[in-house]
Amino acid sequence: MLAVAPVRFDATAAHLLPIAITVPIVIACVLIAGRAMPRWTSDALAVAAALGVAGIDGAALASTTANRVVAWAGGWQPRHGFSVGVVLVADPLNAGLALLTAALMAAALLYSWRYFESAGAHYQALMLLFLAGMQGFAFSGDLFDMFVFFELMGAVAYALTGLKIEDRTSVQGALNFGIINSLGAYLSLAGVAVLYSRTGQLGLAQLGHALDHQQPDALIVGGFVLVSCGFLVKAAVVPFHFWLADAHAVAPSSVCVLFSGVMVELGLYGFARVYWIVFGGTLPGDDIRRAFVVIGLVTAVVAATMCFCQRHVKRLLAYSTIAHVGLFLVAVATLTAEGTAGAALYVAGHAGVKAALFLLAGLALNRYGSVDEWELYGRGKDDRLTGVLFLLAGLALAGLPPFATAIGKGVAEEAVAKAGYPWGPALFVIVSAVTGGAVIRAGLRIYFAAGPRPHGQGQPATRGDEERDVSTTIPRHPPTMMLAIVGLLAGSFVLGVVPRWYSAFGNAAQRFVDRNGYIAQTLTAAPATVVHHLPDVSWTASSVVLGTVSALLAVVFAFAGLYHERAPQPVALVGRAFGPPLRVLRGVHSGHIGDYAAWVLVGLAGIGALVGLPLR
Repeated sequence: MLAVAPVRFDATAAHLLPIAITVPIVIACVLIAGRAMPRWTSDALAVAAALGVAGIDGAALASTTANRVVAWAGGWQPRHGFSVGVVLVADPLNAGLALLTAALMAAALLYSWRYFESAGAHYQALMLLFLAGMQGFAFSGDLFDMFVFFELMGAVAYALTGLKIEDRTSVQGALNFGIINSLGAYLSLAGVAVLYSRTGQLGLAQLGHALDHQQPDALIVGGFVLVSCGFLVKAAVVPFHFWLADAHAVAPSSVCVLFSGVMVELGLYGFARVYWIVFGGTLPGDDIRRAFVVIGLVTAVVAATMCFCQRHVKRLLAYSTIAHVGLFLVAVATLTAEGTAGAALYVAGHAGVKAALFLLAGLALNRYGSVDEWELYGRGKDDRLTGVLFLLAGLALAGLPPFATAIGKGVAEEAVAKAGYPWGPALFVIVSAVTGGAVIRAGLRIYFAAGPRPHGQGQPATRGDEERDVSTTIPRHPPTMMLAIVGLLAGSFVLGVVPRWYSAFGNAAQRFVDRNGYIAQTLTAAPATVVHHLPDVSWTASSVVLGTVSALLAVVFAFAGLYHERAPQPVALVGRAFGPPLRVLRGVHSGHIGDYAAWVLVGLAGIGALVGLPLR
């Protein structure tokens, strides 16, 4: 039982959390009300709002170094360990995640300073509402409010995906996105209802306290599976992933920054947060570990394969994101502080690199009118600076030291191996190398005319009727666009070389998995748990070597993709042996919304079996 103590919350830091949510909403309303204001004014207000939220998140993060920050809306604080109030809780990990969302939003808005003139201020307003949803989801300590904020985020994301309303492919991608994610939302809401009927509580801490040490019956397992599947749909975990590539292919490049950089990762965060706090005291960790390591493994392998087979650059990057989500899930599923630290650092490094790649793809689309790797062969030879940035980002995606992707991957690899999965490092190396190699191959073809000119046989065309993000061709890249791209890559680089920054992920992960401390501090304002051992988050010989091997393998895969037609006969025979399975895999990705909905139900049944059957 929880000891009842006088509730004293840090009001100085706690007031920051609701402000981080309300500021973007207020500015969005101002932008809509003042639609007649000059374009530069709306752009400046939106960027300033995102930077302001980043500042608030930074202050909240600084306040969580040794303690959690708890804010009860309206002063409805708990009594005797229970409350009907709405709570926001900040610890180092979710405050850092909120800061990442604001930073990516600022970069996306800076990049799109001169975009979408026909949309007036609607684009900036939607982006700020998207930011508010992400902030609320990250800080929420209530399961129903997590659902509400995630759906706010989702509703805005559907609109942003279909922003180019005159483009039929944009509308179709937004429709697929909306239907599949709405289906996931219904699953989450059903799970919330099941848990509420079982406990009469909605707060994460209250739910965790109510379920602590209880035998996992059918309602508990069903509630976990339903809520988890809802979050994993947003995280685009196989087999819930089909919507992601369709959405990324047609959404504006600046919006893809948020989808791949942080939105799908928020789905993974929601899954991990709910497991640790609500179900960590009732569902056996070994069963959860086995189930979700398998799901992460399948996600990484399937998506990496699809990534390498793409010629549509934005789809290629989308499947790369799914593959990395699989790696993040494997690390998180170890259910250790070390795995959580590695996943969190990997997410932060990946966000900067992948965001920069999507913005570079946007430059190609707006300048050349296409993101088809084959069609763009050699057309970027007069833009070598962009080409160099593209290749550098590809190497960073593969895990090239000293980018944060490399150290995050290294910490995660070691944690997975220690958790009893010796094949983990090989999985991380191969998947990161395959996805990085696909990016490098595309960059070499587009900007350096490497390899023979592709012909029309083999892969199906993937360009479709995609339209530019802007109404007119931009002959030269504006400084705001280049500043956003370079800043994102520099952020991932700096995070990997500043010891104080990357080592902080150890403390963040340890606080994140401290279930009892979260419940006690939220409900009784107990002192923070004293942490005697933190995960070691630092560069090791293994992380440097494996990161370098991943980058070198990525180059090998890139040249194999460029010159596969000249491969020796034995190698060509091996390649042809993979043809039938690849055709089956492509056929599964049919583009039909009915098929995607059916796969959601298959995934729900599969996760239910993986989690529920061992408990019988």
